[in-house]
Amino acid sequence: LHALNRVYPCRCSRQRIQRHWEEHTATVTEARPYPGWCRQLPPVPSSSLPEANPAADGVAWRLRVPDAVIEWVDFRLGPQSQLVSEVVGDFVLRRADGQWAYQLAVVIDDHEQGITHVVRGEDLADNTARQIVLQQALGFERPHYWHGPLVLASDGQKLSKQTGASAIATDHALRTLNEAALVLKLPQMPEHLSVAEALGRWVQVWSVHSH
Repeated sequence: LHALNRVYPCRCSRQRIQRHWEEHTATVTEARPYPGWCRQLPPVPSSSLPEANPAADGVAWRLRVPDAVIEWVDFRLGPQSQLVSEVVGDFVLRRADGQWAYQLAVVIDDHEQGITHVVRGEDLADNTARQIVLQQALGFERPHYWHGPLVLASDGQKLSKQTGASAIATDHALRTLNEAALVLKLPQMPEHLSVAEALGRWVQVWSVHSH
């Protein structure tokens, strides 16, 4: 990416970016992309690139995002598009604390593992365009995407260990799986089936739906 002039170092703090948009936007719902302050700085020589396990040096590395609409088709949500340059701007690949950012890590991991279909919650759907930008920049194949509805607790929060969600009851496993199937718009299975038989039928339905 450095050889293609697609990355650059950035010392802008989150606080500075936040203050900028607080002063220049009327509502919190408006897009707040990185303003690009460090984009025009002189190129950094290869000798200055961070090591594979860099120590924190206060410098983040951002990807130069092209000014082009990214389009893809989600198996569940249908046609999607996003102008990443306006919604997000140049995003971070390596954080100022020396850690590699999620977007780069997941794109590399998926490619190295030969992932062809990404199935995840719809709260991550807005990450897809950034990941496609990276895939294009690195010459990787684009996987297919399916973003499912979130399963929420009674208080409206998604089921998560982070929020202390209660464990799912497994006393009647097929009944619980049928409840999940409703959320995923899969057919209900009769209770005389074993869990293995029900899963086999759902896989068949999924295979037809996803192609």
